Amino acid sequence: MSEDQNRMTTMEVDTAFLKSKRGILKVAEMVTLFVALVCFAAASRPKYITATVLEFVITSLLLLLYVFKLNKRLTFFFWPLIDVFNSAFAAVYFIVLSLLALTTYTVTGTLVGGIVGLIAAGLLCVDCFMLFKNITFNKLRSEIQRQDKQ
Repeated sequence: MSEDQNRMTTMEVDTAFLKSKRGILKVAEMVTLFVALVCFAAASRPKYITATVLEFVITSLLLLLYVFKLNKRLTFFFWPLIDVFNSAFAAVYFIVLSLLALTTYTVTGTLVGGIVGLIAAGLLCVDCFMLFKNITFNKLRSEIQRQDKQ
């Protein structure tokens, strides 16, 4: 048997990502989305529940992608750009969804879910800004490092 067949492929876990600003921000997004989900579920609002579950799942998958360094293996997508688009569209969607929940609430759970949804939208905006700032097109790595130090 060859050495390649004997060698097991292992999956690296990037714990440094979870301790970074972006990792903490992703975890905070997931926490606020989960709280909004629980509030909308307690208020029994299926439309709000669906949107919140969808964004919670997408954010969870992106977090797992970065934690397990799958973005390094799956190189056919430019993952930071996908993450920027997700954050931008989700932020706009959650602003609209939360404002709609706040204006039409009949149950306290909808009100609290709308407020937490606005907090989640703010976190998504910050995530979008941070990612967009880090994405560079047609710049050398040395230029990027010099700009970061300033």
